[in-house]
Amino acid sequence: MPVNQTTAEAIRIMTICNACRYCEGHCAVFPAMARQTAFTQNNMELLSNLCHQCGACYQHCQYADPHEFDINVPAVFEQARLESYTRFLWPAFMQPAVRSGAKFMATSLLVSISLFLLAVAGQAGVSHLFAPRSNFYDLMPHWMMAGVFSLSALLVVISWWMTLRGYWQSILLPGPRSIAMATYRAAIVSALTLKNLDGGHGDGCYESGELPSLWKRRSHHLVVSGFLLCFSATLAGTFYHYGLNLPAPYSWLTLPKLLGVTGGIVLLVGCVGLLRVKQITDQRLVASDNGYGISLTLLLLLTSLTGLGLPLARGTSLLGLLLAVHLGCVLALFLNFAWGKFTHGFFRLIALVADEHQKSR
Repeated sequence: MPVNQTTAEAIRIMTICNACRYCEGHCAVFPAMARQTAFTQNNMELLSNLCHQCGACYQHCQYADPHEFDINVPAVFEQARLESYTRFLWPAFMQPAVRSGAKFMATSLLVSISLFLLAVAGQAGVSHLFAPRSNFYDLMPHWMMAGVFSLSALLVVISWWMTLRGYWQSILLPGPRSIAMATYRAAIVSALTLKNLDGGHGDGCYESGELPSLWKRRSHHLVVSGFLLCFSATLAGTFYHYGLNLPAPYSWLTLPKLLGVTGGIVLLVGCVGLLRVKQITDQRLVASDNGYGISLTLLLLLTSLTGLGLPLARGTSLLGLLLAVHLGCVLALFLNFAWGKFTHGFFRLIALVADEHQKSR
């Protein structure tokens, strides 16, 4: 298979790194590199998704700029990852839109908010849109909300299946059932603990300068924890609605509200942390991604902010507008799940599975 410019550069860099091997203890990339018998498009897609962009190899590399070899694993592998996300994307007609990065996500957000504004106005009536309200379902019925997001979730799952199936096959993994459970467990532990964001020494990533920091790792953990708490709040609300016949809104001391508010705050703090890390990160360590990467963080931030604002807006004339904006943010987030940066977590998990599988052979 002919390789593109990014893959050719990744192969050049890995060839030099394989001869040096100074960074072998930094992360999973370099031991995995040493196990390859040849460098190809397939294993570059594996190695690039193993890279967590901690920056340790760049800080310690004797062949980095201004050396003529100009070795920069984090930036080149980030570009390779971005191309792999797009290459396997399903359906294929979405690929040009996704390549536009932030433009696609901004358009998705505006269109989603507009659709929900129209839906809320159509249900409640334009004249009553800004009337004081206490119940979401006065503005939009439960079946409509549940229907929109159920269909969206189905589309997301189908897209994930087709996209990740292509990546799984590309990095030459065998069938899922032929891989030992111990391999899956080790990969999941590495993914959940973000082991490869410790720089190989436990002190974290090199965002700027020569001193490592754990802020990137901690912020990621906060985002994941907040997201899971919010998702748990949705599940709890679904159980209250259908299992206990207790529709929203819920009081502050109920499980859906406690999980949702806590998750929203944790998610908000984590997103702010990630934005701060991105702001201070040495630009030599990153590739130009047209806002593709930051769009997920911003969508999560907006979703948490608007979600936390909803209970405060109950009984006011702002509830209808805020509900439409929040639901629009959530729908745009669903689109990111299918065709945005969110998929990087699954690509990375599959790469970790492939790495553990290679270790066991």
